[in-house]
Amino acid sequence: MSIVIITGGSRGLGASTAIQCAARGMGVILTYNSNPDAANAIVAEIEEECGKAVALHLDVADSASFSAFRDQVRDALQTHWHRHDFDALVNNAGYGFYSPIATVTEEEFDGLFRVHLKGPFFLTQTLLPLIADGGHIVNVASATSRVATAGVAPYASFKGGLEVLTRYMAKEFGDRRIRANSIAPGAIKTELGGGLNDEFEALLASQTALGRVGEPDDIGRMIASLLSDDNRWVNAQNIEVAGGYII
Repeated sequence: MSIVIITGGSRGLGASTAIQCAARGMGVILTYNSNPDAANAIVAEIEEECGKAVALHLDVADSASFSAFRDQVRDALQTHWHRHDFDALVNNAGYGFYSPIATVTEEEFDGLFRVHLKGPFFLTQTLLPLIADGGHIVNVASATSRVATAGVAPYASFKGGLEVLTRYMAKEFGDRRIRANSIAPGAIKTELGGGLNDEFEALLASQTALGRVGEPDDIGRMIASLLSDDNRWVNAQNIEVAGGYII
C-alpha cells in the first residue's frame, strides 16, 4: 500500500485529495492546524469506506516544529502500516489573502511566505529521509502565478516560487527516483480567502473556457491521478488545473 502525507487535509482541496487517494487504495496521513474535529471527520469518512487514515497536527508556518512532526509521522507509520517510510508528500496547506500591494503589511507578507514557500521547503527537507525511493512530491501552486490578479501579489509570488522550487526538487532528488511536480488550481469553490460570492463566481466562470469554477474534487482527483503509476513519467512539471482560465 502506498502512503501519502497531505498537509492541510482537513478541508477543501486537501480533504478532497485525502478522500480521492484513499479511494485508490492509498494510506493517508492528513494534517490540520486548528480544527481537529474536521480532520477526524475526514478520517472517519475514509475509514467508513474501508480505507486507512490518520490525522496529525501541523502548523506549516512553524518550521521549528517540523522535527517533532517527523517523529510523529515515524510513529504513525510504524503503528498503522508497520513501515518506516512513506511514498508521497502533498504540500497543500495554505490560506488566501487579498490586499493591494500598496497596503500589504510586512507581517502579512511574512505570514504568507512562511506558509506558502518556507514551510513547504523545510517540511520537505525534514521529511526527505522518510520518503521512499521512487516516491513523489506534489506542491500545490496557483494559476495566479500565470494570470496577474489584483490583490494577491504576495500569495501569487510565493506560489510562483513554489513552482521553481518544484523543478529544483525534481533535479536534486532524481538520483533517488523521487518525482516532483506542482499543480496550479484556478478558482475553486472552497473557504480559501473567504470563499466566492455569486457575483465573483459568475465573473470567474465567464473567464473560464468550460464555463464554471472548479470544485475541490476537480483538484483532488487530479492529485490522486498524478500520484499513481499512470503518471510515473511526469516529472518537474507545473500542471494548471483550471478548466481553461483566461486562455
